[in-house]
Amino acid sequence: MSKKEEQRRIREQKQQAAARKARIRSNMTRVAAVIGIPLLVIAVLYGLLSQGTAYPPDQVAESDQVRGNPDGVTLVIYSDFQCPACATEARLLSRAWPRIADDVQLVYRHFPLTDTHRHAWTAALYAEAAGRQDSFWSMHDLLFANQSYWSGLSDVEAEFDGYLEQLGLDVARAHEDMEDEALRQKVRNDQRGGTRAGVRGTPALFVDGRQVRTPGNVADLRDLINDAG
Repeated sequence: MSKKEEQRRIREQKQQAAARKARIRSNMTRVAAVIGIPLLVIAVLYGLLSQGTAYPPDQVAESDQVRGNPDGVTLVIYSDFQCPACATEARLLSRAWPRIADDVQLVYRHFPLTDTHRHAWTAALYAEAAGRQDSFWSMHDLLFANQSYWSGLSDVEAEFDGYLEQLGLDVARAHEDMEDEALRQKVRNDQRGGTRAGVRGTPALFVDGRQVRTPGNVADLRDLINDAG
């Protein structure tokens, strides 16, 4: 065999080897696509389903924190425990409550503005953990009543633990509950539902599913309820 023929044979072998590698890569890509796409779809669906339901403000869920008359006007409030305006609104609702409790179903939903309120998420978790010991509204009141103090702390855990103790709750159990993904997802779902409903800031109020202006006094709140009823 001449040198030229030998070189041609080597080139052909290299070309054949390269073609085989290309076919193998192509087949592996197709197999990966066949396997990978369904797995990706499953992963996405699992992620969506595991989030749970984000309820709109015209629906009340079993997981909601509710007080008042279930047959009354439904007042849903999206709120942030570290938001000063939310604390003002909570005080207004507290003053009005004896007059409106028979006519209103009040639903609290979390909307922690974590970009500006560094303790809002933690406060929401503590409130939900207290709720698992049937003390959500008591913790709600303590968090808002003491907001100006704990908002300035670098670490709020000891302070919030003190509120749990003040309410006679099991602190260790509360800490376990706060690690429960279902509890944490509840807070996220509240926020997701609020975002979908058009909430951009707090407090945001909805009366029977319709967003309304934030009342400035008890009389304004009473008028909103009367108009809805």
